[in-house]
Amino acid sequence: MKDTAPKPQDLLEIAVRVARDGAATARRMRAEGVSAVATKSTATDVVTAADRAVERQVIADLRVARPGDTVLGEEYGVSGDRPAAGAAVRWILDPIDGTVNYLYGLPNYAVSLAAEVDGVVVAGVVRNIATGTEWTATLGGGAYRDGHRLHGSAETDLAQALVGTGFGYDPARRLHQARVLLGLIARVRDIRRAGAAAIDLCLAAEGAIDAYYEKGLNAWDQAAGGLVATEAGLVLGGLKGQPAGPDLVVAAPPALFGPLHDLLVELDAAGGP
Repeated sequence: MKDTAPKPQDLLEIAVRVARDGAATARRMRAEGVSAVATKSTATDVVTAADRAVERQVIADLRVARPGDTVLGEEYGVSGDRPAAGAAVRWILDPIDGTVNYLYGLPNYAVSLAAEVDGVVVAGVVRNIATGTEWTATLGGGAYRDGHRLHGSAETDLAQALVGTGFGYDPARRLHQARVLLGLIARVRDIRRAGAAAIDLCLAAEGAIDAYYEKGLNAWDQAAGGLVATEAGLVLGGLKGQPAGPDLVVAAPPALFGPLHDLLVELDAAGGP
């Protein structure tokens, strides 16, 4: 990141303000009734009018705050002109992470917004739309939940670890993930599946779960939550030295990352469809 780049804290302040306004819109639309439900990759991969409305709103607000930036959003892809090299800021947005929870009224869905400077995520916010809980982080500045510093779990024994995960929408991928889970579940304390990857990463950051893994995450699923996790002291990565990405995202305290990584390699968690 170059000296001319904006400060992470300044970007975080923009992200928090914009995410809060987006969350308010999603909450209002939920109270009015979920509408215009459609599907994307499969019949179970849903998108609502609120997903699209929040994304449009966040993009518009970011253009007012920083008109030269680009936005990568889940629903509309890349928006904005390509910025000049050396001062490139890209915002990475999931307008409603956990849309199925939103559809069913389960209180675990969030606006996730991160700022990336020259390819490095430097600021991020994840705001639970239903509860108002807010996780934030800046690169080198730590991670926080509602103003309280986060440090991750102190658990060191994988057999006693509560591990979060999620499942894809494609039936063949779900089947492979179920086989991985079958091999994992007897070797950890238990498994949790909350249905929103950004929130799962934040729960790992605060130690509400001890570790987290999932296959098939996109940039908008993990950008903000991943920064919260790493700034809380967790190791974030893929398998066999690969970075966290679509093949696999693993987030765990240093003492758990190695044993969980090796078990996931053994179970071929990054394999399958």
